[in-house]
Amino acid sequence: MSPVESSESVSAIAPDGVPFASEQAVTGPPHVEVPTPYDGILLAGFGGPEGQEDVIPFLRNVTRGRGIPDERLEEVAHHYRAFGGVSPINAQNTALKAALEAELARRGLQLPVYWGNRNWSPYLEEAVREAAADGAFTLLAIATSAYSSFSSCRQYREDFARVLTDTGLVGTVTIDKVRQFFDHPGFVAPFIEGVRDAVATLLADGVDPARVHVLFSTHSIPIADAQRSGPRDVDFGPGGAYAAQHEAVADLVMREIAIDIPAAAEIAWELVYQSRSGPPSQPWLEPDVCDVIGELPGRGAEAVVIVPLGFVSDHMEVLWDLDTEAMEAAAEAGIRAIRTQTPGVDPAYVAGLVDLVEERFRGIPAKDRPHGTSLGPWFDVCRPGCCENVRAGFKPAAAGIAP
Repeated sequence: MSPVESSESVSAIAPDGVPFASEQAVTGPPHVEVPTPYDGILLAGFGGPEGQEDVIPFLRNVTRGRGIPDERLEEVAHHYRAFGGVSPINAQNTALKAALEAELARRGLQLPVYWGNRNWSPYLEEAVREAAADGAFTLLAIATSAYSSFSSCRQYREDFARVLTDTGLVGTVTIDKVRQFFDHPGFVAPFIEGVRDAVATLLADGVDPARVHVLFSTHSIPIADAQRSGPRDVDFGPGGAYAAQHEAVADLVMREIAIDIPAAAEIAWELVYQSRSGPPSQPWLEPDVCDVIGELPGRGAEAVVIVPLGFVSDHMEVLWDLDTEAMEAAAEAGIRAIRTQTPGVDPAYVAGLVDLVEERFRGIPAKDRPHGTSLGPWFDVCRPGCCENVRAGFKPAAAGIAP
């Protein structure tokens, strides 16, 4: 029995309902298996600066409430400043919005897409107000993050609750959220393709598969947050659902590659982390990608394939932490490195996101929903206590049972 299945019998019905939810989701079923007549899609992004003068204000938004002085923010600002102060993320989400609109139209789903960010314009408040002005009152959100954790799921749900409250649209607009899509075939397919191509290239160049190492990299988070990722009534191991989901997807990728390239079964792989922040006294998930790269020659590796498994597009963390720092670490270690693609606007990924919309729009039963690991299909309505932030505590959140 999967962790999702074992949790479905617990707290299946919310005692006080699910706040900010559609009529179909308000009682809190793990999977909403009745059609929901949505009026629009809310594409929720992280946001990023558009110029040098935006960098510090943007980072203030990212770290709001944590009291971090500007001089410390400048330690991160140089990543953006190296690219002219412009994050690629807004252009990527503009392209994703257009791709979603085209795929929705192709399938005959007349659903407008409203795009809003957590930390920079266009803000979520603007998107929700625009939707309400258009008469789109029942929204289904797609957050640009595939995995379960506070920052990648619950914080977006808290954003939705905050925005509805701040705009005075509680009771007028509802916001549900598609399930976490870490193991949906559409999300996984670009990673399989990228790793397959990288491995094939290395083997064609005569590299012994036993001397190739694949590193699946994702954003590090505080261990306390990782341990509380996912439903609180399921034990996912020391890294919580966040680490378990990444491990499961990485394993899936390598198994799929070995079908086409049998020699790939000899290739070692591991999950690594990047982009940690916070005080040194606070433990975060490890090992760090650059530290592991530095160790690879001692393990007999001649080449490394770096897979940005935790990212949906080439965010700043990919451009800086992987394309810059990790590649420099590989050069210093004297080993060949290939960084594989992120989903971006890959047709399989875009189609997969619209699959998630159709699941809810048409009320597709959980048993008929595609998923590549035993952890899925993930919940439509987050379970009680899911992905708590232990530093800030629980805040009102949409698309889940309180707290």
